[in-house]
Formats: sequence, C-alpha cells, structure tokens
Amino acid sequence: MEVLGLSSSRRAAASSQIWIGFQHECAQTFGLPPAAGCRLRNRFCQLAQIDPLAWVLADCECYGPGQLRRLDPAMRDAITGLIGRYDQQGRYLDRSAIDRISSYYSESGLRLAAVELINREAAAIVREAAQRLWLADPELILPGGNAYTTRRLSACLRDMDYFLRYASYALIAGDPTILDERVLNGLDDTYKSLGVPTGPTVRSIALLADVVCELLLDTGVTDTTAVRAPFEHLCRGLGATNVRAR
Repeated sequence: MEVLGLSSSRRAAASSQIWIGFQHECAQTFGLPPAAGCRLRNRFCQLAQIDPLAWVLADCECYGPGQLRRLDPAMRDAITGLIGRYDQQGRYLDRSAIDRISSYYSESGLRLAAVELINREAAAIVREAAQRLWLADPELILPGGNAYTTRRLSACLRDMDYFLRYASYALIAGDPTILDERVLNGLDDTYKSLGVPTGPTVRSIALLADVVCELLLDTGVTDTTAVRAPFEHLCRGLGATNVRAR
C-alpha cells in the first residue's frame, strides 16, 4: 500500500509520521502501549496491520483510523446471549425463552449442513455469485466500473468472501446481530468515503444467499429461511438496494 501522491522518499517520511500518530491513537483508544498498535489486525483484508494508514477496504485504498474501538473478543451465540439477558434481569427462563432455545436446537442440523457446505464450496459460491452480478450489471466490469481492473475485481471477490465467511459464523451462532459489531458498524460510511457504491455490495450478498440456498436445495433441504437470515441482516445493514446507487 502507498501514501498516494508522494515520491518514494517523501512517502516513507510521511508513513513514519502517520504510523507514529496511529500508534498513539491506538494507545489512547485501547489503553495499550503505542507499540501494540502494530499488532492490530484488519478484519477486512485479514492481513497483519503493518501499514501506517490502517485499514483497507474494497478498492485497496487507505484511510485513517478515525474511530477505533475495543471489540468484544468473544462472539456470542443465540443461547449465550439469551441466558445472559435473563441472568442480568435475575429471571428464570420462561416459556418464551424455552421456545427460542428449542427453535435454535431444532434448526441445528440445517445450520451445520449450511456451514459445512459453505466451508467446502466457498470459492465456487463466491465465483458463481460474482458471475451473476456481472451478468446482471456488466457496467461494473467495464471501463469506469467499480470492479474494472484486475485489482478492483480481486478486491470485490475478496470482500464477497469476507461476507460469506462472517455469514457462516452468524449461521452457526444462530444470531445475525453478531454481524453488527464485527462487520456492519461504520462499514457503510467507510464505503462512501472511499467512493465504493454499496448497491452492488448489497446485491452481491443477496446473490451469495441465493447460491448457498440453491446448493442446499440440491441436497434435499426444502426450508432455507434460517440460512438466509444472516445474509438479509447484512443487506439491511448496508441499506442500498439499487445496484447503481451511490
């Protein structure tokens, strides 16, 4: 990655100064020693954070970490969250809670089958969803389109893989709200700041759900409502539905 618009020597100097500032911001935000900033990870590109300009998103461009926050290190599943709420209120599990727990376990076979399929066919699922997106809106991969050039196309496929992976986590947890903190918080604004239209992103997530559910139907699964839930949560969180919007 680069500090855009500068010569190599000036870029190196700028990078050094920005990195120092980033380390201090990490220290202030997370209560860590400044050097610990270099151990933060960018969940989106899954690479150890070694660049001073912090996180990278769909178009491989950099932006400063204006709002850093500590994440809950543990992802809570539907049962853990439910019991935790009743514990905080000092209540026994009532009929409503028991019904929700029963529903969670009754769908466990479907959730496991879906996650196993995603783990096994992830690359093919992303490839098929991407092909459908390009066929529906070929302007995206033509000159001037958001997925034009190999670099942008690769970034788009990487992001789709990221959404698919996190949807599988939410599937097994039975709680799509875990996607709020791990994926959605601030992502829409970040895409806007980078000039990345969220419309095609929303459409690609919906297509990922379509492909997964079609593959499950081929195995004899008839009700895929629970499988679509995390994908629909991601789509609602990003908001845009028009593929050409923004």
